[in-house]
Amino acid sequence: MKIEIGQPAPEFTLFDSEKKKVTLSEQKGSHIVLLFFPLAFTSVCTTELCSVRDNLSWYNGVNAKVFGISVDALQTLARFKEEQQLNFTLLSDFNKDVSRAYGSIYEMFGYNMKGVSKRSAFVLNKEGIVCYAEVLENAGELPNFEAIRETLTRLN
Repeated sequence: MKIEIGQPAPEFTLFDSEKKKVTLSEQKGSHIVLLFFPLAFTSVCTTELCSVRDNLSWYNGVNAKVFGISVDALQTLARFKEEQQLNFTLLSDFNKDVSRAYGSIYEMFGYNMKGVSKRSAFVLNKEGIVCYAEVLENAGELPNFEAIRETLTRLN
């Protein structure tokens, strides 16, 4: 399913790296940035998420919560978050339901891995409406952070 700008974001509940449930609809009142990433501990994913870590004060300044989502297990995400000192929430989509709902999944990835999240970025407004959507086919590319920042600035 392709996510279109202007549509309500698909609802979900996932567990974070601290084993707490996070439900999207409970985040209303803040802008939301959803960053789907293929796999923890890989070079491009580390670069992407550390960039967010280093700029989190900017996201906080525009009332935006950032969530990183991958199909990694909770324990893997907890270790990745700790080692990289990530200061935002990582969510496990181990069952791949949310990645599929957002059109952000490789049915076949490198080394014959099935069902890995595509690198994708979505910005939701305070009401949960999609205001920015980017799904990358090439896992080696980074999301357009400039466009994400412009969208969040416009929402404020």
